Amino acid sequence: MTAEEKLNKCYESFKDKIDFKPAVALILGSGLGALADEIDVKAVLNYNEIEGFPMSTVPGHKGRFVFGYIEDVPVVIMQGRVHYYEGYDMHDVVLPTRLMRKMGAEVLFLTNASGAANPDFSAGDFMLITDQIANFVPSPLIGANFESLGTRFPDMSEIYNKKLREIVKKTAEDLGIKLQEGVYIQLTGPNFESPSEVRMCRMLGADAIGMSTACEAIAANHAGMKIVGISCVANLGCGLTDTPLTHKEVIEAADKAAPLFKKLIRASIKNIYNEGLK
Repeated sequence: MTAEEKLNKCYESFKDKIDFKPAVALILGSGLGALADEIDVKAVLNYNEIEGFPMSTVPGHKGRFVFGYIEDVPVVIMQGRVHYYEGYDMHDVVLPTRLMRKMGAEVLFLTNASGAANPDFSAGDFMLITDQIANFVPSPLIGANFESLGTRFPDMSEIYNKKLREIVKKTAEDLGIKLQEGVYIQLTGPNFESPSEVRMCRMLGADAIGMSTACEAIAANHAGMKIVGISCVANLGCGLTDTPLTHKEVIEAADKAAPLFKKLIRASIKNIYNEGLK
């Protein structure tokens, strides 16, 4: 079965179980999963109910789609993402993104927890993603092109939609929430980076480092979605702090920042729906 055939099979499985058309797709990173439980939920679809769908194995990632409303905005929330370091083929990693596009979502709102490469950042900062570096993981577009989704050679000059970024910036300003801006780089993980690797990422122009997101953005951009992303800086990168890094530290920092993060996401989604889709 080809990757496109697998996607279509997953879509048919979704249609058999759920009657809901989202406008915005939201992928929740570490520490943000609770947001999906706080919306006006209309339906839930566990990943294991979709034939052939990849399962998230990371602690804290529930592994399900939640359908409902944030304010008056119809959304699908991916509560637990799939990572390349879990051993999946890159087409499986971005299959959920492509599936949410086929569900009808026009906007992809990406979130994650990251480590800072920029020494001016602090743990707990929020960074609006302005651009990305994805050269250290395989492109999700390798292989036969999904002609039903997009062109063979998609432009990547504005992966993160400028209009949506301006809406999020204005939203953060109105809420009095500090919002950094910068470039996100995706490495494979699951190990944290060495001090020399953090320095390399900084030299390449990265402000925050993570193990997800960029590949999803490429797939979404290829499929014609408008993309916006916010990274929660959970820790300083190795070499910028003397403290050894742990996943527990990342979760704790993300949990601490979650109330403000969720407030920003909810308001941003409402404003994007009212202003960015018109």
